[in-house]
Amino acid sequence: MTAQEEGLREAVRQGGEAASPAGVAPGEAVGQGGEGGGSGLGEMLMYHMGDQRVVELPGWKWELPQWDPIQIGALSIDLSPTKHMVFLCIAAVVVLFIFIPVARAMERSYRGGAPRGLANAMEALVLFVRDRIARPNIGHGADAYTPFILTLFFFILTANVLGLVPWGETATGNLSVTAGLALGSLIGIEVSGFLTLGPKGYARTIFYMPKGLGPVAGVMLVSILTPVEIIGKLTKPSALALRLFANMTAGHLVMLSVLGVIFVFAHQPVARWGVAAGSVGLSMFLTVLKLVVSVLQAYIFATLTSIFIGLIRHPH
Repeated sequence: MTAQEEGLREAVRQGGEAASPAGVAPGEAVGQGGEGGGSGLGEMLMYHMGDQRVVELPGWKWELPQWDPIQIGALSIDLSPTKHMVFLCIAAVVVLFIFIPVARAMERSYRGGAPRGLANAMEALVLFVRDRIARPNIGHGADAYTPFILTLFFFILTANVLGLVPWGETATGNLSVTAGLALGSLIGIEVSGFLTLGPKGYARTIFYMPKGLGPVAGVMLVSILTPVEIIGKLTKPSALALRLFANMTAGHLVMLSVLGVIFVFAHQPVARWGVAAGSVGLSMFLTVLKLVVSVLQAYIFATLTSIFIGLIRHPH
């Protein structure tokens, strides 16, 4: 049984308990076709797609601690850990666990020859990000920003791929997570522009006045263009967040829906076998496709961040 099927069975059981009428077994609400299948499958999908306060593993369930929210005036901030937060921490640990030994191995190899094994493979990926993403898009001085781009690429890639691991979770399918990543990109973009252009030059990226205009025309143009420039600065990270969130959520939702069809037809004596075979085969293809999408989305996020850094550092 695949990890997705195991997760579906558990989600169907828990979702069915809440969605099924009295006297109906938890799994029947999904398996009764037109009577309850649609709502039961929908409950299961909503349960499995959302963030949770529990981490489930085979035969073990970890109830995450709940903390009192922090009150700042009328604003209430809940910093209690969730399942997506746990897998974000796992992604960070995995990246550190891979790259710290690789960095040490590469440092030793530079004194005595070419790196070997994992260090050699990771060096190829690092050079790809530097030579194909950072340098062409950022331009002069790109090497100073390459570590930032590398961190974004490998962290997002790891977080994406963890959703394909048995009993894993795609943390980047949470809009709050992608918004946080986009906020980090926004800070990196704006700081790079400020350091390169200086205070006066950076101010021109917000308050732009073409040369040769009179005072009245200049003030009118600045009053029109300034909101546009500010909106443009906020639109770029928003596009990054929404693109990553939408692609990772869509892939997960399609895969769960395909596997969920198995339980919808579970009580059909003949059709269920053909549906099960077709669903499993299609889910295997979708798993490979989602792996490609995971790499592609990390590449796109890193590339667009590099482009935005290059644009603000070299204004026209």
